Amino acid sequence: MNGAHFHLIVNHFPIILPLVGILILLTGIIARSEVVKRVAYMLFVLGAVTAMMAMASGEEAEEVVESISGISERYIERHEEAAELFAVLTYVLGAVSLVGLWISFKKQSLSGFFAVITLVFAAIVLFFAKQTGTTGGEIRHTEIRPGFVSEDQN
Repeated sequence: MNGAHFHLIVNHFPIILPLVGILILLTGIIARSEVVKRVAYMLFVLGAVTAMMAMASGEEAEEVVESISGISERYIERHEEAAELFAVLTYVLGAVSLVGLWISFKKQSLSGFFAVITLVFAAIVLFFAKQTGTTGGEIRHTEIRPGFVSEDQN
């Protein structure tokens, strides 16, 4: 398995885990369940860990992909810039979630308010996850690039 293969395997987790975490956190807020909120916080932390793995494999993936004909450096750079911002936001979400876990165990009076703040921040992170996933897909999938016209449309 080369770096590009590993990157393709791991890069979906930092995008999917916040989405699932948001749904679970929303459920925990509505149900007023600390246990459910804790599961969401753990998913956000796991998302941060997988973002670290995706970032660590990104450079090697870039080296592999640059040697493929038809791959544009412009799309790689756009993805790299989006991924760097997304990674930082994901790391912050992971850290905020660790605080949320602590609050859930120790300061339950603040738990509801903190969960809502975390939910809002996670939604912002999810927007940047979409941007990162789209720019990554555009590297190899010309059909999702802006301005794509299929031969059937000509």
